[in-house]
Amino acid sequence: MRSFLWLALASLFSGLAFPALADITVKDLRDREVTIREPAKRILLGFNYEAYIAVAGPGAMDKVVALSLTPWKDWRPEQYAAYVKAVPSIAGLINVGDTETGTFSVEKAIAARPDLAILAAWQYDALGANAAQLEAAGIPVSVIDYNAQTVDKHVRSTLVLGQVTGQNERAEQLANDYRTKMEIILARAAKAGPSPKKVYVELGKKGPDEIGNTYGKGMWGGVIDQLGGVNIAKGQIENWGPLSPEYTLSAAPDIVVITGSEWRGSPSAVLLGFGSDERLANERLGAYLKRPGWSDLPAGRNGEVHAIYHGGTRTLSDYVYVQYLAKLLYPEAFSDIDPGQEISHFYEKWLPIPATGVFVLRHRQSGQ
Repeated sequence: MRSFLWLALASLFSGLAFPALADITVKDLRDREVTIREPAKRILLGFNYEAYIAVAGPGAMDKVVALSLTPWKDWRPEQYAAYVKAVPSIAGLINVGDTETGTFSVEKAIAARPDLAILAAWQYDALGANAAQLEAAGIPVSVIDYNAQTVDKHVRSTLVLGQVTGQNERAEQLANDYRTKMEIILARAAKAGPSPKKVYVELGKKGPDEIGNTYGKGMWGGVIDQLGGVNIAKGQIENWGPLSPEYTLSAAPDIVVITGSEWRGSPSAVLLGFGSDERLANERLGAYLKRPGWSDLPAGRNGEVHAIYHGGTRTLSDYVYVQYLAKLLYPEAFSDIDPGQEISHFYEKWLPIPATGVFVLRHRQSGQ
């Protein structure tokens, strides 16, 4: 009788109280079907740290057991420091290395025992057969792609993050917000444009004494194209690289944009982003006007020399920087939008840290 009762109870609980967790299958940004347990509880995070945190929500980093640390700590050190201050456990996560420097360790990744690896498309491509090694070890790999700079891939990447973290509703809201904001920007620009204004963008990492990269097709060049502006590097530079000073002067740009970031090791770099100081950023930006002929450029004469956060492009909040460039090209059409406030609002709503620092800046002469 006792055995019979135990068998009956076991049957009852196995059938009703503890249903098996269902696997879910997502289609990632390499159009691969990836099957995981829902939701992933031990994640290896390769890149797009803020997109992941925004989608996964409070406690997002509690699910992460390993990071590819270099693209965060070295490329965006002040941003990384702000997150460590808010979530101290980040500092103790396993660092699996970096595909850019060839230091990614499959052994460390496997030893961390993740139940999912989330990699950017460029990381997945660089890993090649090593990505297959992760999967052979029982670690599914899901690929996301914000670097493609398309609304579709931003939206799909966000929804994939929602699926694998069990935050579908939050992901859908973020994806819909992004799609809507980009649609509004592009519709306004299309109605107001195309713009005859010529734009020159330069990477501000090296300072004014050395010519930094500009962008022909991708990155900021791609944004100018989207908005109907004239990129002076188009047709001169395939993807990225420096333009000759003579060509830049002859092209006579109406708008100059110097991209800045958290480049601690560059003494004359334009420092923007987390922890940046507006006075110093303005001073570093103004130094570019001391280049021969630059003060006589239309951009120099008309006060159209700007700085923009290089780390902001190809992110879930990059619509803010598209807004800023759109406002430079079509000031009347975007007169009601303050991109600086937009970035603050995004962080307040979705992320555990405030956007403290300078992310967009128009150069001001002393006394202004």
